[in-house]
Amino acid sequence: MEHKLFDLTGMTALVTGAAGGIGSEIARGLARQGARLALSGSNGAKLRAFRDELNAEFGHDHVEVTCDLSDPAEVEKLIPAAIDTLGRLDVLVNNAGITRDNLAMRMKDEEWDQVIRVNLESTFRLMRAAARPMMKSKFGRIINITSIVGATGNPGQMNYCAAKGGVTAMSKSLAQELASRGITVNCVAPGFIRTAMTDVLPDAQKDALNAKIPMGRMGEGADIGAAVAYLASKEAGYITGQTLHVNGGMAMLG
Repeated sequence: MEHKLFDLTGMTALVTGAAGGIGSEIARGLARQGARLALSGSNGAKLRAFRDELNAEFGHDHVEVTCDLSDPAEVEKLIPAAIDTLGRLDVLVNNAGITRDNLAMRMKDEEWDQVIRVNLESTFRLMRAAARPMMKSKFGRIINITSIVGATGNPGQMNYCAAKGGVTAMSKSLAQELASRGITVNCVAPGFIRTAMTDVLPDAQKDALNAKIPMGRMGEGADIGAAVAYLASKEAGYITGQTLHVNGGMAMLG
């Protein structure tokens, strides 16, 4: 039988922010390749509806695990809960994130704290918790969703850029610690991706955004899902500590 490229059959994955625009496409990308998923998010009803949708489309008996990433106690329970329902954990995708945009001079302490807690600290806690079981099984894929602005900066997003830049540096450190154990740690950095939030922008604003992108259009959630599925695969086993930029050429970073 011919080997299917990037086949994830028999693998398990936890995706945070799984019911969101990009998160749901990451989940679909992994499920399409045969992985069984634990879908995490804070909205239980939305997660359950999406789980039913995935099960209908791909089978595999996917499960949902609710978690509020702003609560460290809940975050600490997420990896054990995912392993409990899936049996083991091969792939961790830290996708969930929030924004609290403001110009630096007006940024309130809580706007800084909330974004750092959810986008940076919870990612650290989940990576730390996943490392031990992955080391035991001598295999693992940790994939963190960062952002183009983590590399370029963006006015009004000092907190968000700090968190995403921090996740990138953190990933490189963990990649070095876990490389000899068959575990890779990488980032996927989306550029402008079409979601429900961008769909409501005025046409003039969309045109201005598209003019900054050499491909002349926003990306699709499926573009991020495909990048994650690749990095989760056995074929990507010699790639670690890297950031895969998926931005239509908007920032051509080395």
